[in-house]
Amino acid sequence: MEPQTADPTKSPSSSPSPSSSPLPSPPLPPSLPPSQAAPGPLASFVRFVVCGGGVGVLSSFAVPMVAMTMPWAVANAVITVVSTLLCTELHALFTFGTGRRAGLRRHLQSSGSAAAAYAMTSAAMFLLHTAQSAPTLLTEQTVYLTASAMAGVGRFLVLRLYVFTTTRAPHPAIHRTTLPRPLLPRQAVSTAC
Repeated sequence: MEPQTADPTKSPSSSPSPSSSPLPSPPLPPSLPPSQAAPGPLASFVRFVVCGGGVGVLSSFAVPMVAMTMPWAVANAVITVVSTLLCTELHALFTFGTGRRAGLRRHLQSSGSAAAAYAMTSAAMFLLHTAQSAPTLLTEQTVYLTASAMAGVGRFLVLRLYVFTTTRAPHPAIHRTTLPRPLLPRQAVSTAC
C-alpha cells in the first residue's frame, strides 16, 4: 500500500463538517437575552413592593367604585381576583424577569401564596381581638401592617424561590460526530440482502 498524500485539488471545505449532519439539531434550551437578565434579590424585592403596592393602591380605589354597582363583598372579591392576576403577570414579566408571561401553573401558585398571606393577616387580627376586646385603632393598624409586611416577605420568598425561579438544571451539551458514509458497491449490497 502506498501512503496517501493530500490532494491539492480538493478544498478543505469538501470534507464533511459537523454542522452538515443530515440529522436535525436539537432545539437549544430557551434562555433570556443578555438585556433581560433576571434581576438580583434586592432589585426583585423593590420591584415586588412597587408592583404589589401600586396594584394595591389602585385596588383600594377600584373597590368602592365597583361597589356602587354590586354588593361590597362581591366587588372586593372581583377586584381581589383581578388584582392578583395582574400582579402575577407583572411579577412574571417585570419583578422576577422571567422573560415570558405567567402560565396557569404560576397563576395558581401565586393565588395560593396570596391566599396564605390573607389567612395570615386574618389570623393576626383574630388573635388581636381575642387578646383585647376593644383594641385601639393604632393597635389594630400596627398588628395588621406588621402581619401584612411579614406575609409580604413570605410571599416574596415563595414567588422568587419556587414560583418564578429562573434557575434550571443545565442541559448537557450534545456533541455530534459525523462519520463518513461507507461507499459500498451496489453488488455488495444486493448480495448481502
